Amino acid sequence: MSQTKRNYKATFILDNRGKEDSVESIIEVVKKEISAVQGEVTAVENIGRREFSRKTDDKFPGGVYVHMTFSAPAAAPAQLHERLRLNGSVYRALLENA
Repeated sequence: MSQTKRNYKATFILDNRGKEDSVESIIEVVKKEISAVQGEVTAVENIGRREFSRKTDDKFPGGVYVHMTFSAPAAAPAQLHERLRLNGSVYRALLENA
Protein backbone atom coordinates (compact mmCIF):
# COMPACT_ATOMS: atom_id res chain seq x y z
CA MET A 1 0.00 0.00 0.00
CA SER A 2 1.55 3.27 -1.05
CA GLN A 3 1.37 6.37 1.11
CA THR A 4 0.05 9.58 -0.34
CA LYS A 5 2.56 12.38 -0.25
CA ARG A 6 1.91 15.97 0.67
CA ASN A 7 3.78 19.04 -0.53
CA TYR A 8 5.75 21.07 1.99
CA LYS A 9 7.68 24.32 2.03
CA ALA A 10 10.55 24.54 4.49
CA THR A 11 12.85 27.32 5.62
CA PHE A 12 16.10 26.33 7.26
CA ILE A 13 18.55 28.60 9.07
CA LEU A 14 22.00 27.08 8.81
CA ASP A 15 24.84 27.57 11.28
CA ASN A 16 28.28 26.91 9.82
CA ARG A 17 30.35 29.02 12.20
CA GLY A 18 33.39 27.21 13.49
CA LYS A 19 32.92 24.39 10.99
CA GLU A 20 34.78 23.61 7.81
CA ASP A 21 31.58 22.51 6.05
CA SER A 22 30.44 24.80 3.27
CA VAL A 23 26.81 25.87 2.98
CA GLU A 24 26.38 23.62 -0.07
CA SER A 25 27.55 20.55 1.86
CA ILE A 26 25.14 21.36 4.71
CA ILE A 27 22.31 21.69 2.15
CA GLU A 28 23.22 18.23 0.82
CA VAL A 29 23.04 16.83 4.36
CA VAL A 30 19.57 18.35 4.81
CA LYS A 31 18.48 16.84 1.47
CA LYS A 32 19.68 13.43 2.68
CA GLU A 33 17.69 13.87 5.89
CA ILE A 34 14.58 14.65 3.85
CA SER A 35 15.09 11.58 1.68
CA ALA A 36 15.63 9.49 4.85
CA VAL A 37 12.02 10.26 5.84
CA GLN A 38 10.84 9.24 2.34
CA GLY A 39 10.69 12.78 1.00
CA GLU A 40 11.62 14.06 -2.45
CA VAL A 41 13.16 17.53 -2.75
CA THR A 42 11.74 19.45 -5.71
CA ALA A 43 13.41 22.87 -5.33
CA VAL A 44 16.19 24.51 -3.32
CA GLU A 45 16.77 28.26 -3.03
CA ASN A 46 19.75 29.59 -1.10
CA ILE A 47 18.65 33.03 0.13
CA GLY A 48 22.03 33.84 1.67
CA ARG A 49 23.16 35.25 4.96
CA ARG A 50 20.67 37.45 6.83
CA GLU A 51 20.91 39.19 10.18
CA PHE A 52 18.33 38.29 12.83
CA SER A 53 15.93 41.03 13.88
CA ARG A 54 15.99 39.60 17.42
CA LYS A 55 19.24 38.02 18.50
CA THR A 56 19.12 35.25 21.07
CA ASP A 57 22.90 34.90 21.10
CA ASP A 58 25.31 37.82 20.65
CA LYS A 59 27.88 35.42 19.16
CA PHE A 60 25.39 34.38 16.45
CA PRO A 61 23.80 37.54 14.98
CA GLY A 62 22.65 35.96 11.70
CA GLY A 63 22.51 32.80 9.66
CA VAL A 64 22.22 31.42 6.14
CA TYR A 65 18.61 31.03 5.03
CA VAL A 66 17.59 28.23 2.64
CA HIS A 67 14.10 27.55 1.23
CA MET A 68 13.22 24.03 0.10
CA THR A 69 10.07 22.53 -1.33
CA PHE A 70 9.55 18.81 -1.08
CA SER A 71 6.90 16.12 -1.04
CA ALA A 72 6.70 13.56 1.75
CA PRO A 73 4.25 11.43 3.74
CA ALA A 74 2.20 13.11 6.49
CA ALA A 75 4.42 11.79 9.30
CA ALA A 76 7.61 13.17 7.73
CA PRO A 77 7.63 16.72 9.25
CA ALA A 78 7.72 15.42 12.82
CA GLN A 79 10.40 12.87 11.92
CA LEU A 80 12.41 15.50 10.07
CA HIS A 81 12.27 17.95 12.99
CA GLU A 82 13.61 15.24 15.30
CA ARG A 83 16.43 14.29 12.91
CA LEU A 84 17.43 17.93 12.36
CA ARG A 85 17.31 18.69 16.08
CA LEU A 86 20.27 16.34 16.43
CA ASN A 87 22.15 18.10 13.61
CA GLY A 88 24.26 21.00 14.90
CA SER A 89 24.45 22.66 11.49
CA VAL A 90 20.71 23.43 11.33
CA TYR A 91 19.90 26.27 13.73
CA ARG A 92 16.14 26.47 13.01
CA ALA A 93 13.66 24.71 10.73
CA LEU A 94 10.16 25.88 9.79
CA LEU A 95 7.99 23.44 7.85
CA GLU A 96 4.56 24.25 6.44
CA ASN A 97 2.08 22.74 4.01
CA ALA A 98 2.43 24.10 0.50
